[in-house]
Amino acid sequence: MGFNISLSGINAANADLNVTANNIANVNTTGFKESRAEFADLFSATSYGLSKNAVGSGVRLTNVAQQFSQGNNEQTGRSLDMAISGEGFFTMSMNGARVYSRAGNFQTDQAGYVTNPQGARLQVFAPNADGTSFDSGRLTDLQLLTTDSPPKQTGKVNVAFTLPANAKQPTLATFDPTDSNSYNQSTGGITVYDSLGVSHTQTSYFVKTATANEWQVYNYVDGQAVGTPTTLSFNDAGALTNPANGQIVMDPFTPTTGAGTLAMTLDVTGSTQYGEKFALRNTQQDGYAAGKLNEITVSETGVVYARYTNGDDKPLGQVALTTFNNSQGLEAKGNNLWVETFSSGTPRTGAPDSSNLGKVQAGSLESSTVDLTEQLVNMITAQRNFQANSQMVSTMDQITQTIINIR
Repeated sequence: MGFNISLSGINAANADLNVTANNIANVNTTGFKESRAEFADLFSATSYGLSKNAVGSGVRLTNVAQQFSQGNNEQTGRSLDMAISGEGFFTMSMNGARVYSRAGNFQTDQAGYVTNPQGARLQVFAPNADGTSFDSGRLTDLQLLTTDSPPKQTGKVNVAFTLPANAKQPTLATFDPTDSNSYNQSTGGITVYDSLGVSHTQTSYFVKTATANEWQVYNYVDGQAVGTPTTLSFNDAGALTNPANGQIVMDPFTPTTGAGTLAMTLDVTGSTQYGEKFALRNTQQDGYAAGKLNEITVSETGVVYARYTNGDDKPLGQVALTTFNNSQGLEAKGNNLWVETFSSGTPRTGAPDSSNLGKVQAGSLESSTVDLTEQLVNMITAQRNFQANSQMVSTMDQITQTIINIR
């Protein structure tokens, strides 16, 4: 009996050493969660139950429990490296099967899909048609775009300025955009884009009239007039009163590039007239040329953006995180992957930084949760347990030999 008890102790100590060895081996494994060997004592029972004088039958390994604590998030600067700060697992698809991981060292395959080193594809919520929200009921593989960003035709030009209230009429009565003596000020030229992404120059010229607080604005594109002059009127406090809505609709401009007609509106809302020098306070337009992919970025809420050289940002999806009622019930599959089981409970998938899910930290990786000092102490303890149980076997052997040698 004593041999079996000691043998169970040796087996338990050996299992403890194996778990410790595995933890130490994975001290630098991204997203690794340390494990802990858990044991329970053994009793031999009869048909009448346990005797109150029962000694016990040894020990057995009941569980190797993974400890899902938060590891340190270490900066890498790589755009496809992601770490979860808080609860949740990255949701991935491996040959059609759902798998989960805390390791965010992603890369792209030959088709542009974002995968882990074993080829499991990262799952995201697909963007809706409007590009501003995501379909939380539909998961899809994250695929990075390799095509150019198409150009966007300019539709609105925003200009905010302050005109000098003490300005005089130009010396030349007839307006000529090539002669600065025929106008007081100009916007200097704002770059706008046609449907093919070809740039054009839109310029507004301001001419003071004989009427107090009144100006004429002439709009040109590439030196060609786009409409008749528009009257700008200001009240005695310097605020714009005409046009009342601040909108000036320019006549259509037909580019020679083969692009579609360029129809634009000039928005002068917020412009003023004061007793100071001319000041151009804002010039913006909503078009852009074609752009090349510049970088991939990920927000804290897991939104993956493709950023282009033309300033366009296109959302590609929102990283899906999954959590479980009992994370220790997950089945480890190796390669930093887990799958759900009956014990883990039903997976709950959602967007980062929602419910009890953590945030996504881009350009970082979660380090292993193994504390090397703690594991070395565990190793010494398990080694001593092994030695003690081995000594018990030797002692039992000596006792047995003594009994055998009795005559």
